[in-house]
Amino acid sequence: MSELYPDRGNPCDLPPATGEMIGYMHSVELVIAVGWAAFWIYWIVAAFSMKRGRVQWSRELRIRAVVVILAILLLRTGAFRSGHQDSDPWRAGLGLLFFALGLGFAIWARLHIGRNWGTPMSQKDEPELVTSGPYRLVRHPIYSGILLAAAGTAIALNWFWLIATALAGIYFVYSAIIEERYLTEQFPNTYPSYRQSTKMLVPFIF
Repeated sequence: MSELYPDRGNPCDLPPATGEMIGYMHSVELVIAVGWAAFWIYWIVAAFSMKRGRVQWSRELRIRAVVVILAILLLRTGAFRSGHQDSDPWRAGLGLLFFALGLGFAIWARLHIGRNWGTPMSQKDEPELVTSGPYRLVRHPIYSGILLAAAGTAIALNWFWLIATALAGIYFVYSAIIEERYLTEQFPNTYPSYRQSTKMLVPFIF
């Protein structure tokens, strides 16, 4: 992570206030890195308990391939590297708050939906329509939580990570549209009314 601080030198050679701020930002980076790692480990382990389903791999692979290619191009062009690193403790604290709220919201949604959870754009063999808990607020709370946590990461560390958040947002919106087509077919009498009463990702807005 040292590349985020290209000209900072040895913290011991800096004024006390600057050294403390660098140490603080190191702690913020560590908390976010550990948080994301724990979140995805939990996600992988929890995936073993989900119901059987199926995915139209041609469609899934196409959109994932586009996102991966764009991410690689942005990395190659240095889009995520910036000479300026945030050193505002208030901004870092706000980012950490959004990060924690986002991951917490996604985990709450994952626990609430239980075995009905599936990978993006998948169809369950024995589906159940879940509309309670976080699903009363938005139709895709897991996506919402991950995007909020990603935005919090960008706020806390580097605005350039909003590019990655935008790519994830495009992928999630596309996935949500496909999934809602499936759900409308599977629950023709209940899903349309549920869709009209809730927003996709952001409560009361979108």
